Amino acid sequence: MKFFQTQSLKITVAFALLALCFIANICTGSTGISLRAVVDYVFGNTDEELSFIIGSIRIPKALTALFVGMSLSAAGLVMQTLFRNRLAGPYVLGLSSGSSLAVAFLLMGNSILQGSLSNFLNQPYAIALASFAGSLAVLFLVLGIAKRVADSSTVLVAGIMLSSFAGAITGVLSYFTTAENLQRYTFWSMGSLANLTGIELLILVVVSIVGLLLFLPKLGTLDSLILGDQYAQSMGVALQQARFYLILVTALLVGVSTAFCGPIAFVGLAVPHLSRQLYSVNTHQKLFPLTVATGGTIMLLADLLCKLPITGWNLPINAVTSLIGAPVVMYLILKNRNV
Repeated sequence: MKFFQTQSLKITVAFALLALCFIANICTGSTGISLRAVVDYVFGNTDEELSFIIGSIRIPKALTALFVGMSLSAAGLVMQTLFRNRLAGPYVLGLSSGSSLAVAFLLMGNSILQGSLSNFLNQPYAIALASFAGSLAVLFLVLGIAKRVADSSTVLVAGIMLSSFAGAITGVLSYFTTAENLQRYTFWSMGSLANLTGIELLILVVVSIVGLLLFLPKLGTLDSLILGDQYAQSMGVALQQARFYLILVTALLVGVSTAFCGPIAFVGLAVPHLSRQLYSVNTHQKLFPLTVATGGTIMLLADLLCKLPITGWNLPINAVTSLIGAPVVMYLILKNRNV
């Protein structure tokens, strides 16, 4: 759908939508906040209650949605290009499964080990640390495989096998754990954009910005990789080094997002496709910023749907992103069978 004709107009529209969704996200919730109140907050003219709601609840959650959406969508785009598979996503390397296994071991393995993990579990950053450590462990395995094989598809298969292995162990832990621990793990696996501390939000924002910036020098490389390994080599791309670099940065973005917010499905898989369809671009110099902006917009919209102010419900973010993402992916499969 060629809605926009110039590159600058496309990017302007994408980031304008992002800004509108960010403001709407701040204004929407169980307590309605007007745009005027948000402007007053910026200039320090709001009362203490509204100031607390906007500054301590709404803005941190909106920033979390923004940077998680941008990180996962950028990582998904890079993975789809690296593996030349439009159905690859940011979790294709098994990083999410590694995080889930580590958190499952922390939450559900504690009862099996007769409470020996209780002291660590009571620490404020225990789940985030366990999640990131799980991602890091899988990352080292994947990087070790990537160094030893020449074909990117082999790395993809290895990631799928690691995911299956981690899922099997998680299933065993779920079978033997208590109902209370299983419930805690289930709530974590549903994903959440809320309850990040100031330090956690700062880490998420800084790591996301750094990771996104690290992708920029490799956008030309991604254009070469999409045309095949032989073409990329003929253009002077060092395949092993490029693959190592792209996997490392992807793991950085996915690891920090999963550590603080849990596994969030379909955003990294669906958003790159949606960006291609909406803006009719293919080169990564154009597609990357549009995908990043669209990813942030989709996550902010998903968070808006989670709040459902009319009914008063508060749905888990993973359920909403799946409801949005699954139909998009199915539509793309049916529309373009060579995806």
